[in-house]
Amino acid sequence: MSKPTPSLTPSPRMFFHDSDQPPLALVERRYDADFIPSAEYRESLPDMTLTRNAIQGANVPIQQVGISGFRLPLRFVGQDGTSQCLEARVMGSVSLEANLKGINMSRIMRTFYEHKDASFTPDTLGTILQGYQAQVGGLNARLKVDFSYPMLQPSLRSGLVGYQYYTVSYLASLDARGSLRRFIHFDFVYSSACPCSAELAEHARATRNIYAIPHSQRSKARIQLELAEGASLSVEEIQRHCLGALKTETQVMVKREDEQAFAELNGAHIKFVEDAARLLFASFDADRRIKDFEIACAHLESLHSHDAVSVICKGVEGGFQAEFTNFESLIC
Repeated sequence: MSKPTPSLTPSPRMFFHDSDQPPLALVERRYDADFIPSAEYRESLPDMTLTRNAIQGANVPIQQVGISGFRLPLRFVGQDGTSQCLEARVMGSVSLEANLKGINMSRIMRTFYEHKDASFTPDTLGTILQGYQAQVGGLNARLKVDFSYPMLQPSLRSGLVGYQYYTVSYLASLDARGSLRRFIHFDFVYSSACPCSAELAEHARATRNIYAIPHSQRSKARIQLELAEGASLSVEEIQRHCLGALKTETQVMVKREDEQAFAELNGAHIKFVEDAARLLFASFDADRRIKDFEIACAHLESLHSHDAVSVICKGVEGGFQAEFTNFESLIC
């Protein structure tokens, strides 16, 4: 037997439809701008974590649940003590045990806003995490703040200066036992001149009097480091580690004498991608304030249709394992 065709006439009991005949709509469609909730009213609001059959899917722990990408201006202090107010993007998460429906995500933001006027460092994130853990109990918690940090860079010979911007992240994690770990991520963009191409160009000049141009390319190193307990490290100091090791940072303000100087600088510091990794290793490994690190380099080849990459880590037991694979994120 076929099912009857449902009626297309709206039921007179529908909630939002007005009609000329009673009953009228069961719900008023208006915004009550003057309503002020009382404490009793707030207490009466439904809590979705207390619903029956609240868990959907497997009733298992979740390692991270939280929020990502909320923005606010934060103040960061440079090594010289001057501060800058920069736009920051924040990620915050906690672990969630089995049998629990969810977390109070707005509390992550509220806890963070209590420190919005502070000068931010990885230690600030640790303080926020400890405050959050005290409110919600023994959970594993993480915070990450991403920002673009400007530093004035002098030109090589002309005396001009311009702002170089560095992609930086501060991270902190706190486990249920109260063990705090602090991390910094830092991106450094540089030029890499190929040693093989340079030799071949000189060979062509010497043997056949042929003018040849060796190839070089924009390159990026991503430094991920963990601070030793009680240690601090400024963005400026990380930049100096990278510049001291690689020498050929890309330039901001350039006149002809600067461009010539940059060509000479690349000639003096030719390097393969593995050279870049080892040079950076030597610089960061010598700093006792750094407990562990991982360095990923990508040379965005002008000779090939693919890139040359390398990854190296300090080799701390239980630390970074040089498992970085997201080289597409190093395109610059």
